[in-house]
Amino acid sequence: MRTKSILTEAKQIERAVTLIKLGARLQVLESETDLSYERLLRLYKEVSGKSPSKGQLPFSTDWFMTWQPNIHASLFLNIHEYLNKVAEMDEIDVVIKAYQLYQEQTAAQNLEQLLSMTRAWRLVKFVDNGMLTMTKCSKCNGHFVTHPHEVAKHYVCGLCNPPARAGKGKAAGGIQMH
Repeated sequence: MRTKSILTEAKQIERAVTLIKLGARLQVLESETDLSYERLLRLYKEVSGKSPSKGQLPFSTDWFMTWQPNIHASLFLNIHEYLNKVAEMDEIDVVIKAYQLYQEQTAAQNLEQLLSMTRAWRLVKFVDNGMLTMTKCSKCNGHFVTHPHEVAKHYVCGLCNPPARAGKGKAAGGIQMH
């Protein structure tokens, strides 16, 4: 029988608290920590002051392909990929740090954060499983989230070729095309 390390457990609790404060769903906590469901539930209620959301996690890759969500997902994933290359951290800690930097960037630009922590985590899982990938835009050379079968040679991102109605709405925090 393996004895539990108090330090390991403390790190798990700290990681769970950070995820809860970033708005992660309970399923993310269960997947990324070794804490029991009951402890996570109590911790969630204590940290957030409410019960966790019920229901399934978002599973479709389609959300990441729509115009503005794709730009946000691509920003997050570029940060994530960079941190993955330069930092010695556990995978979930890379996701946490990348999401915090994504939040800083959107706040600095006065943009609504379209990407939730849970969606960011799911995006990384989709990429890890080959369901989504990054493709270089043939115009701006930026890297954007795409389906793996995208023809990379002629790919043009949503910033270089926005949809016809893009930026026409008055939605607060929306990316405006001038």
